[in-house]
Amino acid sequence: METVLDTAVKHRVRVDYVPAEHYTSREYLQREKRQLWPKVWQLACRLEEIPFVGDYVTYDILDESIIVVRQDADTIRAYHNVCPHRGRRLTEGCGTAARLQCKFHGWQWNLDGKVIRIIDRDDWAGCPDNGDEDFTLPEIKVSTWAGFVFVNFDPDCEPLETHLAPVPEYTNCYEFEKMRYRWYKSVRLPCNWKVALEAFNEGYHVFGTHPQLLDTQGDDTTRSFTFGKHGMFGYPTATRLTGAPSPRTGRPVPDDVRPGIVKFFTDLEEQLAAITTASDAEASKRILTECPPDMPHLQLLMKAGQFQAEAAIAAGAGYPNITPEQVYKAGTDWHVFPNMVFLMSPNGMLFYRARPDGDDPDSCFYDIGSLVRYAPGAEPPLKREVYWGKEDWKTDTVERFGLILSQDFANMVEVQRGMKSSAFKGARTNPLQESVISNFHAVLDDMLSSDRTGD
Repeated sequence: METVLDTAVKHRVRVDYVPAEHYTSREYLQREKRQLWPKVWQLACRLEEIPFVGDYVTYDILDESIIVVRQDADTIRAYHNVCPHRGRRLTEGCGTAARLQCKFHGWQWNLDGKVIRIIDRDDWAGCPDNGDEDFTLPEIKVSTWAGFVFVNFDPDCEPLETHLAPVPEYTNCYEFEKMRYRWYKSVRLPCNWKVALEAFNEGYHVFGTHPQLLDTQGDDTTRSFTFGKHGMFGYPTATRLTGAPSPRTGRPVPDDVRPGIVKFFTDLEEQLAAITTASDAEASKRILTECPPDMPHLQLLMKAGQFQAEAAIAAGAGYPNITPEQVYKAGTDWHVFPNMVFLMSPNGMLFYRARPDGDDPDSCFYDIGSLVRYAPGAEPPLKREVYWGKEDWKTDTVERFGLILSQDFANMVEVQRGMKSSAFKGARTNPLQESVISNFHAVLDDMLSSDRTGD
């Protein structure tokens, strides 16, 4: 009998085509479960989530669960979140612990994973596999980049630096490690994890999904670029700059673009509260009084950037020593394989992480974080907002997530439903503006193609 994988091979991923089965098939999800998640570096948390010894975060992916814990000032460890006695999970969520303890029978481990208490241990006298090493918590690979903590189940995996290349070469100039959480929200969405992820790794949808942004978007025609398994998009062929209306509106560039530039930053703050900051929006207003209306558009944007940098430095938050050439080279949006997307500015960053929801191809967990540069000690306490109820994604959506994300959520749900149509055979990805998506599926397909086991 022909399998989904056989069908996918017949209809190989092309730059302009991704088979619908990649998003809708339980069989394909099972192949991901066996061939992708156990073998790839994946984002678990941020370092600021575990600043002190004993701080931990629980990271769940499908049937697996991981404890990421700070052992000492310089050491992060990651363990399988399971008691070797009867299988109970040791932690949930996040917290602080001097030692790890099973709440079932009271066994305990030091933060280095070594067992320190087994109740009535002599009862196992004479049994095989009874040494301390047999009860040590199984450890998995952990590494960090730019303030992010990554984990990998494969003991023979490539180094994280190799996996990420060449992303750091393009984006380290933004100093993400110096940013801290502004907010963190997690939501359960009724769509495949890849549908959710891909809603944010192309800019082709802005015209149809976010028309309110076109007034100040400038030329919204993007170009996508692939880098091995990763990808990026930007605006290298833009004919109009930020602050001017998109050419798609049919409106000319106004003689005075200063109000449009200010509106661009204000809209991002009011509708998303991410990527740029409230300080950026306020600082940009200086161009209205300190720059003449006939100043060239590019110079106005550079002055706005100067004022934003001055405001950040004055507040004690600092500012990266970043050049216009580096900003141009870095693009706008990166997809780090397999399930991380981020958009950045010198003052802030918005990142997404999509995870499958068990064995259901029509559901996922979507984690969203807004990062900002703060003066040391001025960052707000981290408050994790979790909306995992089946209907939470559509309850007070604008109030909880802002207008832009609420518009994107609506797309995700309808895309997942539409892909099940008998008339839909596959996504016809834009070869120039959505090639990051098709490249992602080509890489994924290659990883899964060696899996011929039954389901």
